[in-house]
Amino acid sequence: MTHPAFTGFRPAALTFLRGLRANNRREWFESHRAVYENEVKRPLQTLVEELDVRFATLAPEFVGDPKSSLFRIHRDVRFSRDKSPYKSHAACWIFHRAPGRGVGQTVDGGAGFYFHLEPGASLVAGGLWMPPRPKLQLVRDAIAEAPKAWEGLVLDREFVRRFGGLNEDDPGVLLKRLPRGFAPGHPAERWLRFNSFTVSRALTDADALGPRLVARVMRDFTVMLPFVRWLNRALGFPPSRSR
Repeated sequence: MTHPAFTGFRPAALTFLRGLRANNRREWFESHRAVYENEVKRPLQTLVEELDVRFATLAPEFVGDPKSSLFRIHRDVRFSRDKSPYKSHAACWIFHRAPGRGVGQTVDGGAGFYFHLEPGASLVAGGLWMPPRPKLQLVRDAIAEAPKAWEGLVLDREFVRRFGGLNEDDPGVLLKRLPRGFAPGHPAERWLRFNSFTVSRALTDADALGPRLVARVMRDFTVMLPFVRWLNRALGFPPSRSR
């Protein structure tokens, strides 16, 4: 199914997400489901299609699919004390087509690009989030073998100016000690302690609702691209010249 051209999110999208945050119950969601479908889900699907078109030229190995790129609005509450059934944000993932859609420790995916819509907390991000241990080891080994090449990416002036460097504030992202197999004083010691390799930049509500959202997001993704491609090469997922 092809969706209409992306014309932006309307204020009603953020209004819905604020309401969901304040009324995180199945009854409330079901009574507002049409608003979710029309103001959040469908525009996000059209955004994914637009990003897919842009990546076809910029970096053809990355794809956006209106169905599989969207994260579910339902929360996984099986192991959480918070039993709220819904997320109060919406998000999508542009992924390398070789490993496919997977993200995180339980799914074996690659590095990619992320867009997050949330009142007062929208953002763009990219990289490899909390990969499974075998994938994490591949990235660490690649960094250890070529620390100068890695630092040329993550310490690049434009990269740091735009994203502030690698995200390291989330719980579990940084180890207190070097992982097993690497000696103290290693040239890449700073980077080998990371369990996750991502960068992000905040968007204001005005940015998220603005008419130039696609252009703004693609500028950030373009700056992230060498970093994301480096991670995917380390995982065995090379760039493509065409689809």
